[in-house]
Amino acid sequence: MKQPELGKKISELRKSKGLTQEELVDKCNLNVRTIQRIEAGDVTPRRYTIKAILEALDYDFESIELIESTKHNRQFLKLAWIFGIIFFIIGFFEFGIDYYRFYENDVAYSKSIYILIKTTVLISYIIFIYRFVIVSDLFKNSILKITSYLLGFMLFLSIGYDITSLFYETISPEIILPIEAISFGFIQIIFGVALIKLQKNIGNIPLVAGILEIITGALLVTVIFAIAGLIVYIPAIIFEVIILYKVSETIKSNSL
Repeated sequence: MKQPELGKKISELRKSKGLTQEELVDKCNLNVRTIQRIEAGDVTPRRYTIKAILEALDYDFESIELIESTKHNRQFLKLAWIFGIIFFIIGFFEFGIDYYRFYENDVAYSKSIYILIKTTVLISYIIFIYRFVIVSDLFKNSILKITSYLLGFMLFLSIGYDITSLFYETISPEIILPIEAISFGFIQIIFGVALIKLQKNIGNIPLVAGILEIITGALLVTVIFAIAGLIVYIPAIIFEVIILYKVSETIKSNSL
């Protein structure tokens, strides 16, 4: 937390509460001269002084610390929702090549293009989903963190199988695909529940995204309706991209 931004922020918060400097002093047990110097940016207060002032202004000090700690990740958060869009778009191509491969027994493109598409899907998704780990730290959502890691790991295994099976005899798709659907399904149901918990922090968008993730997961678990689940997953990704965008903007607007 650097001056003079800190002083300006405290001054804005105090005025938004309709408090004079004298009234703020009474609430946090400091002297007027200290508040004046802090707001003017003349001094950088100690951590416990900042905490006392922010708590007197009903401003979450712990959230501020987390936001400060993720400032260096702000650009990555912006990149994350961009990579989410890339994942969303390239996912349609991935579905097409997988359909031809596993249901028509034919590779629609050359192996090199197939590997390129799969690799792009993996990289874009890993960057996208890992940013939910940052979100989980910001809003103390451990379930979101665990399921984000699990989803990234599961996709790594899935795409690893897809590429490896181009060159070597592996487990039959008739066995591996249902296992993947069920595994992803259960994780996405829990991931959806974790997203819903973000509603109190971000608004109704996580609620919608969470419900769509739960529906997607439930359909995948049935295996029979897995394709329907993938269709429901399309709007879920859109709402998740919006979540990352909103969190990025929240960090920007709340930074001291």
